[in-house]
Amino acid sequence: MQKADWTGVFPAITTPFWPDGAVDEGFLAKHVAWLLDAGCDGVVALGSLGEGATLSFDEKVRVLEVCRTVTIDRVPLVAAISGLSTAECVALAREAARVGCEGLMVLPPYVYRGDWRETETHFSSVLDATPLSCMLYNNPIAYGTDLSAEQIGELASKHRNVHAVKESSGDVRRLTAVRALLGSRLALFAGLDDMIVEALAVGADGWVAGLVNALPAESVQLVQLAKAGRIEEALRLYAWFLPLLRFDTVPKFVQLIKLVQAEVGMGSEAVRAPRLPLTVEERAAALKIIRRQLSHRVDA
Repeated sequence: MQKADWTGVFPAITTPFWPDGAVDEGFLAKHVAWLLDAGCDGVVALGSLGEGATLSFDEKVRVLEVCRTVTIDRVPLVAAISGLSTAECVALAREAARVGCEGLMVLPPYVYRGDWRETETHFSSVLDATPLSCMLYNNPIAYGTDLSAEQIGELASKHRNVHAVKESSGDVRRLTAVRALLGSRLALFAGLDDMIVEALAVGADGWVAGLVNALPAESVQLVQLAKAGRIEEALRLYAWFLPLLRFDTVPKFVQLIKLVQAEVGMGSEAVRAPRLPLTVEERAAALKIIRRQLSHRVDA
């Protein structure tokens, strides 16, 4: 997997659970196949939306193995690499390569917000431990660690297997800053659902997407229209989609996106603690938005 492969719509997949909390491997495979049949270009497993922080190491490896049975010879499988310790992340990166993943999305450490010396050492340890193509993930909102364009450039200059960056600060100027500094060295991905058209307008290559888990055809079409310069059509679809895409940017984004999946018949609302199901009031408010949008669904 090279920079040329980092393009298009990459679902950050949810992890389906049985009522007892176990991973529903059968539905996981079915869901991934459905996303690929809708035209998605890659799959990112074990991310925040996949509740990776609640999965054991062995469960993470098993999720990758199940996904690999579906993605093989079709699209790249990308493993999100995150954990409390650098050693755990290095071990997971090595397991991802063994399973057959084509790429990694490398996160900063959970919980501990180090200075740049510590953060750079963590990223470098993971990047040095793998031959796989890697995406750096910048999400200061969720993780409290903010990678500047200059720091991204430093990591890219030291590690030739860094081929992409997922930008989730919510500031589209971060994408233009990386492009101005590094040119075409890295593929640029939007990491928040409600910034995708803006990101594509300034030259983003792709989207690590959330609502795609429930609405893949619309997600793929939105990117295709925007990339083709069919702006009026893209903006019409975007305007319809935005009330749902904004679910991706709030603390209970996992519960909300799984609720949309349940509403379209492709998933359940089950989450793992410490996440709890939505309250009656939260669920009713969300369903009002979801059902309103789905009732005048834009053809894709």
